[in-house]
Amino acid sequence: MWDYTEKVKDHFLNPRNVGEIENPDGAGEVGSLACGDALRLTFKLDEKKRIKDVKFKTFGCASAIASSSALTEIIKGMTLEEALKVTNQDIANYLGGLPEEKMHCSVMGREALEAAIANYRGEKVVKEDFEIICKCFGVTDREIIKAIRENDLKTVEQVTYYTKAGGGCEQCHPKIEAIIEKVRKEMEKEAPPPKAEKKKLTNIQKIKLVEETLGREIIPALKADGGDLELIDVEGNKVYVALRGKCSFCPSSEFTLKKYVETKLREFVSDDIELEEVRP
Repeated sequence: MWDYTEKVKDHFLNPRNVGEIENPDGAGEVGSLACGDALRLTFKLDEKKRIKDVKFKTFGCASAIASSSALTEIIKGMTLEEALKVTNQDIANYLGGLPEEKMHCSVMGREALEAAIANYRGEKVVKEDFEIICKCFGVTDREIIKAIRENDLKTVEQVTYYTKAGGGCEQCHPKIEAIIEKVRKEMEKEAPPPKAEKKKLTNIQKIKLVEETLGREIIPALKADGGDLELIDVEGNKVYVALRGKCSFCPSSEFTLKKYVETKLREFVSDDIELEEVRP
């Protein structure tokens, strides 16, 4: 039996945003019933071109349903450009983690979102434009390459977990191995030089840097969208903040804190920063 988190169980048993939007701005479908997983995602934009509503229909396991539900919660209120930055790992993290063997469910959600946005923009992504590596599940070289890069995959088994490629007759395993070797060599060449070790900060220095970073890099962007953030306390590597304005009730606030605020603090202050939200 899979070891699911409580959040995965909650989104499986009580999925959010199930259904289909009438006359959607964008619609995307991925997977197939023949392969065991299928997902259709539709969305509607508001007057500011932000995702006002999003719904999904899925045929699949508990992880597929939970991942689709989580994705719809994450992207509500986002622009399409912001939504396209959501990775399958973000979906898994939002759920508190997924079994590695079920990570393809989070990938499917991300792909459905990309297809829906492409549909809105009048773009077409045709699988025939790429080489189909796994004929059992119809997985292309593009999908495998993307999964390797985004999730730092190293083995055929991992590629199967994330894309289902190679999970059938296994005749495509040599091709998958060749793709892994090629992509990982490219990734090694692209890797940035190691960062110089940062000088250890005193607590006073850390608090000052946190305040400067929030004021310069984070709060102005939040205020531009009607939100705000207040620094409550700093204890060691933990930074306690409270969301204000529109951010305090935004459905994607958890994503904003971890993906945006914490990332910025780790970049400009210290890479061991852990962000904690203080609620009223």
